[in-house]
Amino acid sequence: MATKLLSRVLLTNDDGIDAPGLAALEHAAKHLADEVWIVAPAHDQSGTSHSISLHDPLRLERLGDRRFALSGTPGDCAAIGIRHLMLDTPPDLLLSGVNRGANLGVETVFSGTVGAAMTGMLLGIPSIALSQAFSDGAHVRWDTSRALVPDVIRQLVALDWSHGACMNVNFPDCSAEQAQPLKLTAQGRGLLTGIGVITRTDPRNKDYHWLKLERSPEPDDSGTEAAALAAHHVTATPLRFERTHEGILSNLQRQMAARLQET
Repeated sequence: MATKLLSRVLLTNDDGIDAPGLAALEHAAKHLADEVWIVAPAHDQSGTSHSISLHDPLRLERLGDRRFALSGTPGDCAAIGIRHLMLDTPPDLLLSGVNRGANLGVETVFSGTVGAAMTGMLLGIPSIALSQAFSDGAHVRWDTSRALVPDVIRQLVALDWSHGACMNVNFPDCSAEQAQPLKLTAQGRGLLTGIGVITRTDPRNKDYHWLKLERSPEPDDSGTEAAALAAHHVTATPLRFERTHEGILSNLQRQMAARLQET
């Protein structure tokens, strides 16, 4: 039997334990690691970003050998997996996904898929978020990510990036045969332009509200993940917690210095 690339991996997601994207990731991970551990939310946790549950107890349900559902966020799942279930034998790699829909640009700030990977990074584990783009929600190309994940992971694990960053990977909305090679990209602005509010009235004549992400079809700049994904490349972007806007910081420092000189 061929030696696996990794001893053990931890899988999680934000779409929930029964999501087809997690099944696709599990299928691919079995080609990479001797042990595949799964700690995923019991229910859909999309949009929960990096949040962790500090005010509510977490309920962990064992569903099988190394397979658990948690009553919490993707960040909670990463923490429970790394700092509880696998404390004595930590994972070589955390994989979060495969998310239903691309995570691009500004949208990565809200993504629970990316949030789990960032939490894994915080806890010292090399972490990768993975997402599958789609144009038809009824026909998501899970076969594409299922086929491409093993080679993409092999390529990324061979590179030195895991200290201070996690990787955000997106698979294009095309067949695996049509997909272009893995491309390292910048985050860019992505397609998210705002958040809309849809108001309805329930049968008791009380208003309720849905939040809806608003996206633009405008193409992103060259070299960004959105632009490369539109060209059918698999994309990988290194992300970090540090989000200081250096240009504005410098400008503010100059303004403050000038005010101090005036006084």
